[in-house]
Amino acid sequence: MTLLEIDSVTKKFGGLVAVDDVSFTVDRGEIVGLIGPNGSGKSTMFNCIMSEYDVTGGTIRFGGEDITDYRTHQVVNNGLSRVSQESNPIDALPVGGNIKLFTLPNSVVSLRGGASEEEIYQYAARVGLESELQELPDELPHADVRRLEVAKALATEPELLLLDEPFAGMNQQEIRELAATFEEFREDGITMVIVDHNMGGLMDLVDRAVVLDNGDKLMEGPPKEVTTDERVRKAYLGGTEVP
Repeated sequence: MTLLEIDSVTKKFGGLVAVDDVSFTVDRGEIVGLIGPNGSGKSTMFNCIMSEYDVTGGTIRFGGEDITDYRTHQVVNNGLSRVSQESNPIDALPVGGNIKLFTLPNSVVSLRGGASEEEIYQYAARVGLESELQELPDELPHADVRRLEVAKALATEPELLLLDEPFAGMNQQEIRELAATFEEFREDGITMVIVDHNMGGLMDLVDRAVVLDNGDKLMEGPPKEVTTDERVRKAYLGGTEVP
């Protein structure tokens, strides 16, 4: 069953076409990789889905509902959440406080209500941070700061997570551990779209990959088909097989 539908989406910045008439779907329960070289339009597509950018053309549907013109908080309330490339914790708040902010009505708009301590513990535990709830973000190693960003997104109770470079700066062991966490999310009913440049770790995880190049959709298919495709090899590495 289709959960997310990207239908002929185009995004222009003046004369620059960052995303050009791109279409793809994501089925409920899938883990889909959105890949391509730098500047191919991956993060721009995520920004369009989350209504951080207005689309120039096309339609975005989530759960069969047209969300193209929603505001970002409406997209989140509808069941979509994003982990950005940049980690942006509030350094003055401990891990638990950072997570709680994302359980408040419309996030930081209100400082009352939100998740209970037990619920915050559970969000942290899903990413392995249950022992760091009182730690400040700048006391955490890099991998745990990235896990905190994932926990914050989880706190909005999403049906679909957009993960932008979740493995960036991690070593191979940390990548394997986080990939295993994402598999657990799938078992819990969360659908995911992942952008990452770590092709090895990503292709071991995803069911299918959508490839962008210079704003165009180059192809989509199973990981092995994508990584051995001549067009993809040329786009990434000038003809060398994608690792």
